[in-house]
Amino acid sequence: METLFKQILTARVYDAAQRTPLDRAAILSAETGCEVLLKREDLQPTFAYKVRGACNKIAHLTDTERQAGVLCASAGNHAQGVAFSARRFGLKARVVMPVTTPQIKIQSVKALGAQVILHGENYSDAADYCQQLLVREGGTFIHPFDDPLVIAGQGTIGHEIFMERPDMDAVFVPVGGGGLISGVGCFLKTLRPGIRVVGVEPEDSDAMAQSLAAGKKVRLEEVGLFADGVAVREVGEHTFRLARQVVDEIVRVSTDEICSAIKAIHADTRAIMEPAGALGVAGLRKWLETNPAQGKTLVAVNSGANMNFERLQFVAERTLTGEHREALFAVSIPERPRALRHLLEQAVGEHNITELHYRLSGREQAHIFMGVSVAGPQEVPLFKQRLAQHGYQAVDLTRNELAKTHLRHMVGGHSPHAEGEVLYRFQFPERPQALGRFLSVMGEDWNISLFHYRSHGGDFGRVLVGFEIPPADQDRFQEFLRQVNYHSVEETRNEAYKLFL
Repeated sequence: METLFKQILTARVYDAAQRTPLDRAAILSAETGCEVLLKREDLQPTFAYKVRGACNKIAHLTDTERQAGVLCASAGNHAQGVAFSARRFGLKARVVMPVTTPQIKIQSVKALGAQVILHGENYSDAADYCQQLLVREGGTFIHPFDDPLVIAGQGTIGHEIFMERPDMDAVFVPVGGGGLISGVGCFLKTLRPGIRVVGVEPEDSDAMAQSLAAGKKVRLEEVGLFADGVAVREVGEHTFRLARQVVDEIVRVSTDEICSAIKAIHADTRAIMEPAGALGVAGLRKWLETNPAQGKTLVAVNSGANMNFERLQFVAERTLTGEHREALFAVSIPERPRALRHLLEQAVGEHNITELHYRLSGREQAHIFMGVSVAGPQEVPLFKQRLAQHGYQAVDLTRNELAKTHLRHMVGGHSPHAEGEVLYRFQFPERPQALGRFLSVMGEDWNISLFHYRSHGGDFGRVLVGFEIPPADQDRFQEFLRQVNYHSVEETRNEAYKLFL
């Protein structure tokens, strides 16, 4: 750690990066009863902190390494950081990006003067091809996180924070591969071991949390894609070793909590973070639920703001549940005249209806998908109890991903004709022919009984598919899922599926 601390002190990041402000978040401070400060890395020239590590690594290259040009694999902020820094030093830069990368990111990197090479469906494919290019054509590889000079560059964030607020009590840092928290944590813990260093990861991309708990590096089979900036299957060797020394704890947050944090940051700064960029605030709020810290000084790192505009609809939609201001229910009512009116008058009362979906599906009973406004999580069981007191059976779907992603946008009911139906949620790459590839791999004798797709403006689309699979074909169907290699979750036993589909 001593060597890294010295490297942070002598890091050359300001050839490309800027010193960013540490802004007080007035609304978040009032909400939490703490002094909440935001480290505004979204104000970097590339709108993310990654330019620091890239610049420091490039600044320390030898003449021979510079002449060979730099090369990296990235679908986002690291690519822009490398391209921007290489331009400042007058070096040739090549960036390998997956073919699924949105055009806005590709154009951004090209505009910075780098050559963009598209290869593979995901980051892993791009990274493998990047290594092949290094062997075949040469070049100097700039790792996104597992390099001491890159880590030292990111650690200058900790240096800047400490110079302004050495009295801070805790810092909340987004975690992907671990470069940011390793550098920030090293600097702060060296000068003040009492500062609490808290990492924040999405619940579905928690490689560092699992690795620290196991005492060894854990490679995830799959990662979530909403917070794509931290969607890393395996943390680095250097970063894991350092994290074990400087990280006090990891907080995991949900997609809804990330969306709520994006809104909270916007309220204080009028800036819109990308999902990974809002992890610090999401973790800070989650941590305060179990760690009273009245009057303490808490810092959250806003790590990036490269948000696709089309994603905002999804973020706004999920913010209400993330703030615990909306609850979703499936409610069963008798299929007779005025039944819906009675439900609203008797049971819903003064609660505001945020949405309501109903379709005739039988003559005895109907199932309604209903959203209602609540004042906090404590109201959800109370509202369900109120429904029961008036004779209504209800299922709380507030944390049901199938319901939030698909069912609230569908109108339908059980099909009496679907035989042996199984239901799966998929994440399809947002690119031409993704569905065609899916269908070409699928067995010709299997029927699709349900299909729902809705764009969320990200690199991947979310798709719900029902299949009619005969019992004898179950093994062949599982082989199909492995072969198509799209992230999938079976939902056949989901209670929302049983009620609405």
